[in-house]
Amino acid sequence: MRTGPGDFGSSNSPMTTEHKPKSETPSETVLGNLSTAILVLGEEHNILFANQAAENLLKESATQMAGQCLIDLIINGEELAEIVSEAALTNKTFTRRRMQLLLPGKDNFTADVTVTPVLDRGQTVLELIPMDRYLRIDRDAAIQEHHEVTRQMVRGLAHEIKNPLGGIKGSAELLARELPDKSLQEYTDIIIEETNRLTSLLDRMLGPNTLAQKTSISIHQVLERTANLIELESRNLEVIRDYDPSIPELLIDPELMLQAMLNVARNAMQILETTPHPALTFTTRIERQFTINGQRHKVVVRVDIKDNGSGIPLDIQEQLFYPMISRRPGGTGLGLTFAQSIIAQHNGMIEFESEPGDTTFSIIIPLEQNNE
Repeated sequence: MRTGPGDFGSSNSPMTTEHKPKSETPSETVLGNLSTAILVLGEEHNILFANQAAENLLKESATQMAGQCLIDLIINGEELAEIVSEAALTNKTFTRRRMQLLLPGKDNFTADVTVTPVLDRGQTVLELIPMDRYLRIDRDAAIQEHHEVTRQMVRGLAHEIKNPLGGIKGSAELLARELPDKSLQEYTDIIIEETNRLTSLLDRMLGPNTLAQKTSISIHQVLERTANLIELESRNLEVIRDYDPSIPELLIDPELMLQAMLNVARNAMQILETTPHPALTFTTRIERQFTINGQRHKVVVRVDIKDNGSGIPLDIQEQLFYPMISRRPGGTGLGLTFAQSIIAQHNGMIEFESEPGDTTFSIIIPLEQNNE
């Protein structure tokens, strides 16, 4: 049978690399650019087509998925396969809300699933809309808004406190000059030192006071500097590198980005001090169709900094990026706040997942800014 412009080939013959056309059909181009994950299935529930969003969601390439049976791709896919069969038998579109789907490797996600039969071709179109993604977008937007309000409040308080500190320091310096007994200058020195310390702390709370000086550089150069410094600071720590060499250069400020990476890595190091076999892993990957602050980016670079420490206590997870919130006693809690501010200057974001023995901070930076 000769295929039409919107066909994906025979329903029983998977699109292998050898049979795939050299140029995409209009239908493939449209489906490929959708943010919704799309799978086209044959009569035997074998996969004929998968778009970019499906590759990202299911963590396999279209070539790897081609010809696979649905229940081989999704471990608990029996219920989904039944819906596909029912849709084909009744020629009706079915939608199932909030299905829990499990992938090999124990990754799972929640998705709204829509099944649409295309009987004249013996095919079925399967749409997967991950709810986890939209919940994360809503959560991240709320956190960003909350952080912005907090930052403005902290800035206002810092400026209000700095003004009288300047007056106290100036008065202490004048007093030191007028003291008849120089042995009393020890007290004025303490006042001056403490006002300097508080002023420095407030400056740090205000975050980086310079604009990013961006240049084109490999993110792996920054990560290597970070890893080398971490190895020098902690001889007992195992540093593992897992880089994707295909990642192109980014338009970033190398020094600011180094500071952000160091802040995240040192935050992990402090917790790893009590871990029997401490390990820190740096991973880089490309991700597609990723939303940051309500804006969808076609391609982003993801840097994961993973530690095997005790994890982040649940009671501080929502406030972790706020100033003065720390994972360890005596910490200032400013390191992650600064890191977040630096990444925001690069139109990126930081997120994390944590459980005992496995905490991962992910720094996500859009690739498109290279062309701005």
